[in-house]
Amino acid sequence: MLRVAVIGSGPSGVYTAQSLIEQQVVPDVEVYVLDRLPCPYGLVRYGVAPDHEKIKSLQGTLRSVLEHPRVRFLGNVEVGAGGVTPERLREIFHAVVFCVGAATDRRLGIPGEGLPGSHAATDFVSWYSAHPDAAGTRFALAARSAVVIGVGNVAVDVARILARGANDLAGTDMPQDALRTLAGSRVTDIWMVGRRGPSQAKFTTKELRELGALPGADVRVDGAELARDPGFRDPGALPAVVRRNVEVLRGWSQGAGPADDVAPGPHAPRRRIHLRFFLRPVEMLGDAASGVRAVRFERTAPDGHGGVTGTGTYEDIAAQVVLRSVGYRGMPQPGLPFDEASGTVPHQEGRVLRDGVPCPGLYVAGWIKRGPTGVIGSNRPCAKQTAAALLEDAGVLAARTVADDPVAALRRAGQDPVPWSGWLRIEAAEAALGRRLGRGSVKLADWQGLLAAAHTDDGGAAVR
Repeated sequence: MLRVAVIGSGPSGVYTAQSLIEQQVVPDVEVYVLDRLPCPYGLVRYGVAPDHEKIKSLQGTLRSVLEHPRVRFLGNVEVGAGGVTPERLREIFHAVVFCVGAATDRRLGIPGEGLPGSHAATDFVSWYSAHPDAAGTRFALAARSAVVIGVGNVAVDVARILARGANDLAGTDMPQDALRTLAGSRVTDIWMVGRRGPSQAKFTTKELRELGALPGADVRVDGAELARDPGFRDPGALPAVVRRNVEVLRGWSQGAGPADDVAPGPHAPRRRIHLRFFLRPVEMLGDAASGVRAVRFERTAPDGHGGVTGTGTYEDIAAQVVLRSVGYRGMPQPGLPFDEASGTVPHQEGRVLRDGVPCPGLYVAGWIKRGPTGVIGSNRPCAKQTAAALLEDAGVLAARTVADDPVAALRRAGQDPVPWSGWLRIEAAEAALGRRLGRGSVKLADWQGLLAAAHTDDGGAAVR
């Protein structure tokens, strides 16, 4: 039997497991899917916005793989610093596939970025998605104005969550504390700002249109900024998705622009979403005592080569909350080589390379392999390529002697794995919490609550 450890239970990890168990070339492949968290599904659980039920339904597909007889899920397993090392994993498994994603956000590198009120959008997403690492995080939504820096789908998500009413989100699995905070939000203006033009924005049309469908919110686009974009002057040359974005933005630009802000009347929208382009953040204004109070942007212009150049003119946008959404970045993995420039592990078709030479039994898939690009479905062909490389090496890999009982070996390495049955107990506890709150299933938002639920039977007794 070829025994493989897959590190990470998000889409790339589960698709890797699926590729390994569904192939017919190497019989008797057994896959252990290990995750640092006691819960499976990765960014599908902790990155997809709670009001995106259709995308979150992908959990059903991932679940069917994790319940396969030759797949075992083990949560609460730390790999790397402070946990089980890659070298130890190679003593327990014939091969190890790292599917750990891109776990941190990119920085802007501008003065004032660390002021109170300035946050990575990933932290905001973790907070409203109940990631246990975000337990205790607080967002001061007594602010009147919020700036979201970035024009990708994550930026659209956080802008939409800020603009939605708490009543609209009560039917989701959002944790109760986040729902309560959003219910008390006083934010009236949300600015989503990109340094380049709209034809280079990374959001999808579906995500974009959702902003215009929010009850009680008005979307504003400056037609003069659209006109600066060469793509808008010749939309026929644009890709289909960008042309659709152009149509949506052009329709919104027929309304009031950013200069048309007036005192709200009795029939004014509850919140206004401003989409701004050709503005590059250069400084966050404020102080350590009162926090951020505005973001200073430099006006940019197309440089004729797909980029932008500064114009030397500046604009300040008032904000007491700033969410930076300028991309994800992979983190170095203890024991693995790492390319700082790309934020990825060097590889050849998924085989980890050290100084150009494959590291026996070590593989990568997903964002840590190719960088934070593509959509969820992009992980499937990526995982298949890695699985194919691993299967080509199966003869050499299976010749090694490994531990007889991986779970016992992980426990000897200082881990306390949460099996699939423990995850099912967490699901049951979240459903029970939702019933008590008069909602649907509500996520447990802290490590203590998750692990207590995982180790408790239906009668309330602790189990192991």
